[in-house]
Amino acid sequence: MSTHISNIRPESDRVFVDIADYVLDYNIDSGLAFETARNCLIDTLGCGLEALDYPACTKLLGPIVPGTVVPHGAKVPGTQFQLDPIQAAFNIGAMIRWLDFNDTWLAAEWGHPSDNLGGILAVADWISRNNVAKGKKPLLMKDVLRAMIKAHEIQGVLALDNSFNRVGLDHVILVKVASTAVVAQMLGLTRDEIIDAVSLAFVDGQALRTYRHAPNTGSRKSWAAGDATSRAVRLALMVQKGEMGYPSALTAKTWGFYDVSFKGQAFSFQRPYGHYVMEHILFKISYPAEFHSQTAVEAAMRLHFDLKARGKTIDDIARVSIRTHEACVRIIDKKGPLNNPADRDHCIQYMVAVPLIFGRLTAADYEDDVAFDPRIDVLRDRIVCHEDPAFTADYHDPKKRSIANGLTVEFTDGTTMDEIVVEYPIGHKRRREEGIPLLEAKFRTNLARRFPKKQQDAIYALSLDQTRLENTPVHEYVDLYVI
Repeated sequence: MSTHISNIRPESDRVFVDIADYVLDYNIDSGLAFETARNCLIDTLGCGLEALDYPACTKLLGPIVPGTVVPHGAKVPGTQFQLDPIQAAFNIGAMIRWLDFNDTWLAAEWGHPSDNLGGILAVADWISRNNVAKGKKPLLMKDVLRAMIKAHEIQGVLALDNSFNRVGLDHVILVKVASTAVVAQMLGLTRDEIIDAVSLAFVDGQALRTYRHAPNTGSRKSWAAGDATSRAVRLALMVQKGEMGYPSALTAKTWGFYDVSFKGQAFSFQRPYGHYVMEHILFKISYPAEFHSQTAVEAAMRLHFDLKARGKTIDDIARVSIRTHEACVRIIDKKGPLNNPADRDHCIQYMVAVPLIFGRLTAADYEDDVAFDPRIDVLRDRIVCHEDPAFTADYHDPKKRSIANGLTVEFTDGTTMDEIVVEYPIGHKRRREEGIPLLEAKFRTNLARRFPKKQQDAIYALSLDQTRLENTPVHEYVDLYVI
C-alpha cells in the first residue's frame, strides 16, 4: 500500500510572519530606545576601534582578495578598507565582538545584540553611497538606530524563553536571524521576501558552541558574530535577486529546525516585539569580561583595596568563595590550563584573580605576558563557585534581571572578610545614571586610540548630539572614522 507524502506547500511559519510584520510595520515611538541605541552605537564602534590594536583581530580584516577596493562600497571604521557589504559586515562584526566588550542580553539564551551592527552599518553605508552616486537620497543615521532597535528586539525576544545553548547551538544564530530581517527591510524587500530571507537563516547550518567551552575555547568566538551578520547580508541579497524561501523551515515534520535542532520543541514567546530589549540592554562599561562575571570583577576590585587597607596580600588568601547564579557556573566556572586569551576571558577564576592581584582588568590582561604571572594560577586554584538559587531566580525575573555575584575571602589565619555582593553591574538599566558618563568616557578613550584630536572631537561632538546624529547621512558619519 502506498503512503505518499503530501507536497502541498504550507503557510509560512508564524515566527517568520511576525518578524517580517515587525520590521516592516512597527513604529518605534520611544525616545529612550533611540537614545539608548545611540549610546549602543558609540560604545560598539569604540569596542571595534580598541580591537584594532590586536593583530589576532586585524589579520582577519580587509578584502578577501588583497588590494580589492569596491567603488561605492561600505567603509570599515578605523581602517582604509572599502568593501562589498558582505565582507564589510564581517569586518565590522569581528572588530566589535573581538574583545568581548560590547553590549549583552541575558535570558534563557544570552548574546550580544550589538553584533548586528556589522550587517546594519555595512548595508546602510553601501546603500547610501550608491544612492548618492545615482542622485538619490542617502539613508540617515536614524535609519541605523531604528534598525539597531529592531535587531536588538528580535534577538532579545527570541532569547527570553528559548535556550539555544542547551541544545548545543551558539547564540550567533540569533544574530543571523535578526540581521537578516532588518537588512532585508533596509534593502527594500517585500513582506514575502523578508519571510523567505528569515526562513533561509534558519535553514542554514548553525554554529556549535564548541568554540566557547572547555576544552575547546578559542578565537572563533570572537569572529563568529561577524560571520553570522555577514551571512545574513548574503542571504538577504540572494532573496533580493529572486531566491526562494522555505515556509515551514521551523515546523516541517522530521526536516524542520524544531525537530532537527530543538528537540521537537516550538519556540516560546514571553512578549511581542516592541522596543523593550534596547531599553534594558546591558552595557559592558568597566571590564572586558564575559557578562556573567561582571559583578564578580567589580566585587574583586573592591576586595583588592580592602586587602591593602588590612595589610593583607594574596599570599594570605586561603580561599575565595563566589556565590553566583546557575548560568555563571555552567559557562565560566573553569579549572585547569587556560590556553589563549579567548579561554581566559571565559574563566571566572581568572577574571577574579587578576583584579585581586593587580587592581585592574583590561583587554591586555588576557594576553600571555600577563597570564604567565604564576600568582594568577596559584590564586585561581583557591577560587570556588557555588550556585545560589535565589540569584538564579533573580537572573530570570523580568522585573529584576540581576547578574549577582557575592565574593567571600577566607585567610590562612582562619579569619574571614565580610562578603561583598554586587547584584547589578554598572552597565545595567538600574545604574544608567551612573553608567552613561563612564560609557562616554570609554568612547572618548577608544577614539584616542585611533584618531588625531581634531578628528576625535568631531566624532565625539556629533555622536553625543541625538538630533544632529539622527539627521546625518550614514556615509558622512562613517567617513568621520576613516584614517
